[in-house]
Amino acid sequence: MEQSSCFCCRDENEVQKIYEAELSFLESCLKVNPKSYGSWHHRGWVSARLPRPDWARELGLCDRCLSLDDRNFHCWDYRRMVVKVSGVSVEQELGFTDRLICSNFSNYSSWHYRSTLLPLLHPECPEQASPHREPPLSPPPHSPQTHFHRVCEEQLLKEYELVQNAVFTDPNDQSAWFYYRWLLGRAEREEMISCVYVSREQERVAVTFSRPVNALSVGLLLVLDGQPQRVEWRSVHPHFKHSPVLICDLPPGTIHDTTNEHNLTVHWTEKHNHRECALYTGRTESWCRDTATDQELFRSELSVEKTSVLQSELLSVNQLQELEPLNKWCLLTIILLMRALDPLGYEKETLAHFQTLKEVDPKRSAYYSDLCSKFMIENTILKMEYAEVRVFSISDQNLTTLCHLDQLLLVTHINLSSNRLQRLPPQFAMLQCLEVFEADNNSIKSLEGVYCLPKLEEISLKNNKISTLADLQPLASCPKLTHLDLRGNPITQTAGVESELAKLLPSVTDLQL
Repeated sequence: MEQSSCFCCRDENEVQKIYEAELSFLESCLKVNPKSYGSWHHRGWVSARLPRPDWARELGLCDRCLSLDDRNFHCWDYRRMVVKVSGVSVEQELGFTDRLICSNFSNYSSWHYRSTLLPLLHPECPEQASPHREPPLSPPPHSPQTHFHRVCEEQLLKEYELVQNAVFTDPNDQSAWFYYRWLLGRAEREEMISCVYVSREQERVAVTFSRPVNALSVGLLLVLDGQPQRVEWRSVHPHFKHSPVLICDLPPGTIHDTTNEHNLTVHWTEKHNHRECALYTGRTESWCRDTATDQELFRSELSVEKTSVLQSELLSVNQLQELEPLNKWCLLTIILLMRALDPLGYEKETLAHFQTLKEVDPKRSAYYSDLCSKFMIENTILKMEYAEVRVFSISDQNLTTLCHLDQLLLVTHINLSSNRLQRLPPQFAMLQCLEVFEADNNSIKSLEGVYCLPKLEEISLKNNKISTLADLQPLASCPKLTHLDLRGNPITQTAGVESELAKLLPSVTDLQL
């Protein structure tokens, strides 16, 4: 406080001189240690208090430091601060990235910074946006950190040309490939209620969201036949604080009578979004939802560009792959382009490329297996929806992980047999309509996700690695479970296991060991 008072009493020119001397001292410190966090932070503090700051000089200092080390992250942070307070235009900053990238294609920081600037300088025109996607109520703030906007196609074509020059120059450098992947684009999903499901028997409502939400703070209002209901929303598993699926129980007797018709509306007050669902006379359940195809869930997630542009890119990368047949970045980009264009049509080629990836990059084999599993699950969801069935079958596909389980809320039968699964994760509890579950011939040790599934009746887990009663404990929370097949599991060799299982799972009448 005394120091601040002292500075207030000084002449402005004198204060300027003191701070200028401090900046000169800090510059000498940075020459010795250009990555000193303390020096950069203190320089920002001093610059912010200069009566007459020279921002052009500060930008010049950043230019010199980044030309010596383009991954000096403290300098990048300082530069962003200088740009913000000095009002440097986005166009000028984009030109700065041009210079750095052209001098060194391997400058990852410049590629990344460029990705934050392009959507601001060259945003996609409204008429280019997907007809399925509603415009936001208000534009996001124009900040270099904003990723909401997509880049207009004209500029994208120029960016593809730039990044192609980089990848053809050095196909093994990852910086340009990461930028290439960003250009293919992941459109942000609109925050919305994507499904409402209601069950008479359970007198339960389940709601699926486009992103995980917190049950305690999401702000949901349930209206039944015009009357707001006092209900307690919760996630499907105690493991989750945030979940894309929330459930609530209605007061007993509210909708149990099948001779009555009910109209239900769930309001997401925070997002001014709602979804209605009608439960008709004689119906035991009802739902209202957007399918994965309606939401453009899997294709627009990967790219929002026109097919002609992506086809051209696929052709170019295929040409590079002919020259570099074992280049992992090239193979992975081809897979992503195929996913964006036609995930089902390119399924066979995608699987072949994944196999090659595992061979040329064995250290990341597990990652490729999980990514391949994700894509195969997406394809199976699309096939299921095109067939308009509630059966999800994906056996003998070498699955190593489960994902998109929120998209399977309405599924009644699942077959995951003959894969490489080791566990059923907590997300499995999202399958609130599941009645029959098959997962024979895997390596499953944990059933953590088979939790409080109200309709589950049959489980077949032949030839897995379930070894203790504790592994089966989650099944006790499934009130309708009557059939359980555990043949070929280590637990079957445990003395007295049948009587112990009878105590643990009294509802099971058909137990096969």
